[in-house]
Amino acid sequence: MESPAPGARCPVQEQRARWERKRACTARELLETERRYQEQLGLVATVRTPQSPYFVAILRAKGTLRPPERQALFGAWELIYGASQELLPYLEGGRWGQGLEGFCNHLELYTQFAANVERSRTILQEQLKKNKHFRRFVRLQEGRPEFGGLQLQDLLPLPLQRLQQYENLAVALAENTGPNSPEHKQLTRAAQLISETAQRVYTIGQKQKNEQHLQRIQALLSGRQAKGLISGRWFLRQGWLLVVPPRGEPRPRMFFLFSDALLMAKPRPPLHLLQSGTFACRALYPMAECQLHRVFGHSGGPCGGLLSLSFPHEKLLLMSTDQEELSHWYHSLTLAISSQKN
Repeated sequence: MESPAPGARCPVQEQRARWERKRACTARELLETERRYQEQLGLVATVRTPQSPYFVAILRAKGTLRPPERQALFGAWELIYGASQELLPYLEGGRWGQGLEGFCNHLELYTQFAANVERSRTILQEQLKKNKHFRRFVRLQEGRPEFGGLQLQDLLPLPLQRLQQYENLAVALAENTGPNSPEHKQLTRAAQLISETAQRVYTIGQKQKNEQHLQRIQALLSGRQAKGLISGRWFLRQGWLLVVPPRGEPRPRMFFLFSDALLMAKPRPPLHLLQSGTFACRALYPMAECQLHRVFGHSGGPCGGLLSLSFPHEKLLLMSTDQEELSHWYHSLTLAISSQKN
């Protein structure tokens, strides 16, 4: 059997070299971004010198915010800052597996932070509006050169943005670490735990967005019939469609689609004394009982289209002159119907 000629390329060695380059590049990016992340966390968490106070510590000392408001605003920020301070020396020493493995003990802080993010945003806006001492204090801190033009509201989402970076970098490190490396098991486990936490945080964010949609829609609906009508539902889309009656002209109606129901609403008269700009609920159709057909509008032409929705006791013909919009509705309705059958 012939041995490789001197200088001949070995595919296995080349692959290992590529892994090592990617690993080194990822490790360098993790270290550099962690240093920057810790600096930005420190802008909010610490008091560097008596002449340069920042947020949490000085607010606690001055009493500008009451403890419940301060806790609601910053949540687990100081504990997250502490977790970064623990992690950084490991990264600087090249002990990636050991550092990330230990960091995973603090991942619950990110879940807690995500669950509090909407409350934090609300408190910030409320306090900036009604607490002049807090407003003046925030503007003073944001004007310091260390902030580089960043505002407190820009910094508050930072931990959740960093969690996504942690996931990407930890996964890349694990994938480019050989199975015979003593760090492989640590990095693989850390990447898995960070990814699971990132998924939980994403789910929390989606639920918060959905709750915002429900609150907005509930405010648009008026009348006793609308109270509690959409509570607990999962919002998919809304928009104007034309309802085609058996006789007469099509009538514009506002539709709100949820995962389990389609709500049809009629706009209140503009001159209505108390409820101008709102909608009166006209019907709530269960998607579990819906049969959907596209009557026309398959070709992608400019002429719009027509959808047929059949329920046990009623049939709806919905039309739009915007075929692209109607296609979006068709796909969303199909998704809602499928979710009820699963």
